[in-house]
Amino acid sequence: MKFEKKRSSVKQEIPTASMPDIIFMLLLFFMVTTTMREVEVLVDYKLPDAEALEKIENKRLVSYIWIGKSGRIQINDSIVKVDDIQNIMYSKRQELPSIIVSLRVHIGADMGLVTDVQQELRKAYCLRINYSANIKI
Repeated sequence: MKFEKKRSSVKQEIPTASMPDIIFMLLLFFMVTTTMREVEVLVDYKLPDAEALEKIENKRLVSYIWIGKSGRIQINDSIVKVDDIQNIMYSKRQELPSIIVSLRVHIGADMGLVTDVQQELRKAYCLRINYSANIKI
């Protein structure tokens, strides 16, 4: 008499019942943790180097002004003139009284233009000004 092993007819499959739940949780996780770039920079600029930098902790309080090498000024997603800075920044200050203005100025920009921007910020009562730079290695 010959003995034969009986093979089980049950197939070994990976359970996929909870797959949609896992995919949904991953999608939700990445949607919550991802930060989107708020502004597309239209101005060509290169920041100067600095030996010591101080990091701003609360980025929500910061409003950026870019001054490019060609003298173009950008606030948010639009190119503005020096005369428009006071009105734009005053309305931003009304929305957020403790606003910090971060100037991102090209290394070779005209300092007369930077001074004009500073004067317009004073008129708008935006007195907390930060100058962005790269760390010198």
